[in-house]
Amino acid sequence: MIELFNFILLIILIIVVIVVAQIRDLLSAVILFTVFNLILSLLWQQMRAPDVAITEAALGAGVTAVLLVATISKTRRQER
Repeated sequence: MIELFNFILLIILIIVVIVVAQIRDLLSAVILFTVFNLILSLLWQQMRAPDVAITEAALGAGVTAVLLVATISKTRRQER
């Protein structure tokens, strides 16, 4: 059961990465990138690395998302 959950998370992770690379709206890309980091932190937790999972959730999903949204607010939202 756990292996199936990990496999589903990996498939979702791959789909999110492909969508982030294709999307033109920068704010949507940041939101999906945050989802990517949260899923990755779940995978770290499943691999029994809770310290890495907490760091990934805090820095990858939290701080990075705030910085990227602040940057987007000072520039254009759409990629050319």
